[in-house]
Amino acid sequence: MVVKTRMNAPLSFGGIFRFACVLVVFFGATLPVAGAAEILVPNYMDPRERIPVPDLQSVGRIRFVTTVDFPPFNFLDQTGRLAGFHVDLARAICAELDILPKCQIQALPWGELDGALAAGQAEALVSGLAITPGSRTSHRFTRPYMALPARFALRTDAEISGAGAAALQGRRVGVIDGTAHEAMLRDWFSDIKPVIFSRPEWMFDALKAGTVDAVFGDGLQLSFWLSSQAADSCCRFFDGPYFSQAHLGEGLAIAVHPRNEDLVAAFDHAIAALNRNGRFTELYLRWFPNGLY
Repeated sequence: MVVKTRMNAPLSFGGIFRFACVLVVFFGATLPVAGAAEILVPNYMDPRERIPVPDLQSVGRIRFVTTVDFPPFNFLDQTGRLAGFHVDLARAICAELDILPKCQIQALPWGELDGALAAGQAEALVSGLAITPGSRTSHRFTRPYMALPARFALRTDAEISGAGAAALQGRRVGVIDGTAHEAMLRDWFSDIKPVIFSRPEWMFDALKAGTVDAVFGDGLQLSFWLSSQAADSCCRFFDGPYFSQAHLGEGLAIAVHPRNEDLVAAFDHAIAALNRNGRFTELYLRWFPNGLY
């Protein structure tokens, strides 16, 4: 039995790059934002590569399936409509391939996504399915279009000597119990003193109060918290981002059933084109205005 897992769902509350294994990111744009640091936009496609697109004339329909519980990637907006980065990305891919009238996107419960692919009721899954040896036996994946890095955050008034993580040696750093980020903190930063929390809000309160010197966790979750009213402009990113396939997986990709393998090349072609023409950057900044990297 193969158990399907998904990437950790970000919460909706709203540079030194370290790589483990082989993970290559071409940062496609560096954009200044008023009052903030420059925002880096990820691009996992070699800008020199041209990926041939298969003939899709015989394809009658491409239905993407997703969920409604993975904000800001896919969720129901205030009007009850399906929205999010994944929804916009699917539409942009179809527009780039000039097959928009053939494309549909449907929300299903997480446990029904694989069944829809296997039964031919859908052609593509775009909802954060983790790329693992097990999932690779039953799916074909596009190249990653985004990875969710680990980041440190600390108070803006913290007295830290140095710009890198070594400056946190011997410091108390909050992390959520039992997560990949706890394992990564212990494995990568053995000189740091982990302080374990069971709930993110307790960890963030401790950071604001100064009872921990920093926190370590999901860059997306931290990004939205740092810009929230709850954070009250108390804190900022520090060092990173950090990527580890061993701890955090290979990144986000679109999955298809093996019988639809040609779609992988088509989607990769479209994603590469969206990176070159700036459309991917537009989508990234729409849904992640504070950046992850």
